[in-house]
Amino acid sequence: MEIKRNGSQPSTKGSAEYFTGTVRIDPLFQASSPARAGAAYVTFEPGARTAWHTHPLGQTLVVTAGCGRAQCWGGEVEGIQAGDVVMIQAGEKHWHGAAPTTAMTHIAIYEHLEGASAEWMEKVSEELYQAELKAR
Repeated sequence: MEIKRNGSQPSTKGSAEYFTGTVRIDPLFQASSPARAGAAYVTFEPGARTAWHTHPLGQTLVVTAGCGRAQCWGGEVEGIQAGDVVMIQAGEKHWHGAAPTTAMTHIAIYEHLEGASAEWMEKVSEELYQAELKAR
């Protein structure tokens, strides 16, 4: 058994190559082989978001605080909020982040396949980010 003590792993800033705006990543765990799941607690300041990306084995987001936005390629921009669980299928192109005026935090759960957990692509345009949300 291993216990990762609160505060024992340093926070990192989301890379400007993969994120727009201010993003803080707090690692939770990285699995040791043969397991391949990992997780991080990710906080997006208002207006911050990921670039478009995919995950080889999918991703699950558990929104723990605030309000945000998420979109799959070809779909509508959807609002997400604390308590929502977003399941992204393997290879599905998507982005996610905070709302324009509200921060959002989620736990991101993902798996590594052959050493990679994500493939990063182009940034989300401001026009697309500001699109009207899909009605709930």
